[in-house]
Amino acid sequence: MKKVAVIMGSDSDWSVVQKAVKVLKTYEIPCEVHVMSAHRTPSQASAFAAAAKEKGFGVIIAAAGMAAHLAGVLAAHTTIPVIGIPIQSAGLGGMDALLATVQMPTGIPVATVAVNGAGNAAHLAAQILALSDSALADKLEDGKKAMEEEVLMKDQKMQQMAEEI
Repeated sequence: MKKVAVIMGSDSDWSVVQKAVKVLKTYEIPCEVHVMSAHRTPSQASAFAAAAKEKGFGVIIAAAGMAAHLAGVLAAHTTIPVIGIPIQSAGLGGMDALLATVQMPTGIPVATVAVNGAGNAAHLAAQILALSDSALADKLEDGKKAMEEEVLMKDQKMQQMAEEI
């Protein structure tokens, strides 16, 4: 199975990013977690992305706030999918990171999830890897069925509560 790289621009992003790592571990997807900055360690970030395919990575998840150029820098140096997680900041509530992550030039795509959407970034990474991994595809199907059952149980409970009023 291919690995997923989870890269964050700062260790302060860990409180959000750890949700992605938990999801990946749930699906038993191997991952590596690193702190790299598009601005403070551009050479390291570029080199990591350029070598990612050779090192067995199938997807890169990149989380950054404020200027949020990390996902784009990584995507510029690789052909494997990059998923951006805009991180909420105090100043603009994450809108700055969202726009910086989603507005990529033609030819440098970055799939972008919601602000602080680390869980969905990991689910998307799993779905990408599942295109060539039937065992992982089966795990994803099982996960969808479990979500469906959970919602149906909540619906039943809600109907009962409404009847008791």
